[in-house]
Amino acid sequence: MDSKFATTEGTLKYAARFPNAAENHFRKAQGLTVSSLGIGTYLGNWDAPTDENYTGAVEKFVESGGNVIDTAANYRFQRSERNIGTALQNLSEKGFSREEIVICTKGGYLPFEAEPPNDVRGYFEENFVKKGIAGFDDLVAGSHCMSPAYLQNQLDQSLQNMKLAAVDVYYIHNPESQLSEIDRYTFEARLAKAFELLEKNRAAGKLQFYGAATWNGFRASPQDAGYQSLERMVGIARSIGGANHGFKFIQLPFNLAMPQAYLLSNQAFEGKVHSAIEAAKNMGVSVMVSGSLMQGKLSANLPENIRKIFGNLETDAQTSLQFVRSTPNVTTALGGMSRAEHVRENMKLTEIAPTSEDDFQELFTK
Repeated sequence: MDSKFATTEGTLKYAARFPNAAENHFRKAQGLTVSSLGIGTYLGNWDAPTDENYTGAVEKFVESGGNVIDTAANYRFQRSERNIGTALQNLSEKGFSREEIVICTKGGYLPFEAEPPNDVRGYFEENFVKKGIAGFDDLVAGSHCMSPAYLQNQLDQSLQNMKLAAVDVYYIHNPESQLSEIDRYTFEARLAKAFELLEKNRAAGKLQFYGAATWNGFRASPQDAGYQSLERMVGIARSIGGANHGFKFIQLPFNLAMPQAYLLSNQAFEGKVHSAIEAAKNMGVSVMVSGSLMQGKLSANLPENIRKIFGNLETDAQTSLQFVRSTPNVTTALGGMSRAEHVRENMKLTEIAPTSEDDFQELFTK
């Protein structure tokens, strides 16, 4: 019987399906073997043709050497999660087991139901306030909530959407959004309650690891209002879950146009200051990179010198993904792939080795 999680053995079995994969396309993260490329499911219309395209893209991705799937409850108003659920069922019929695939989702933003509502406040009141799941005091900026009861509801909804018993990574989605309306003391108290809830779900077998998926928080200056200290966040997790706490993944944007996560020393650890990516490594936290293609903006018109450093690949999208997956201490470069043709283009990198660290560093020395 399959595990309800990705496993050490299952992910090794998955990697063995691809004997022609280049060295370091598959890499280790928290005891799992994961692909250096992951499929993102954020963008796209909320209609049936896009649903069908996403389902096919996820299937093609797993068949092509990628076993990291990233989504969120609010992506395309829950439709992306549901498309992933359909794809996973189809993949199971083709012989791929649950234990081979690393599935990551997020909770925090209002998910809505299949399409945007006309009345957001009314939606929240009807679906959460009246049901005792969350109150208006829990809602920040009209769209973000991370109270324990709300996160439990969202985790359970995500599992139902994807027809799963458990997910491998559950992120609190952009927790820094809370800092637009509450002070840091209140924020960390809310974070502690959220982590306590996620640790309970680990114990119950509904998730394997958890973390934070941020946009600005981990790459901002410590003086910025939305800054988040990874060291403090890991410390909160340790205070709740002990040495074996489940806070083992972060997600943050990093790409050719947004290099702060690698270049900006803004995260303290044991009295020294590091970049977010390096600090995560030092704390035993794996880094998933969002925005590798900057929502498609880095899929064309790259400078020739950058193309040369990364091997004069066929397309600029491949070059941008190659940059991210070649970055020291990055686990997986996530790229939006809403159609099978995107998968075919990007997954040609499966058989191309990441750029060496020396060549990678050349980008920052010239």
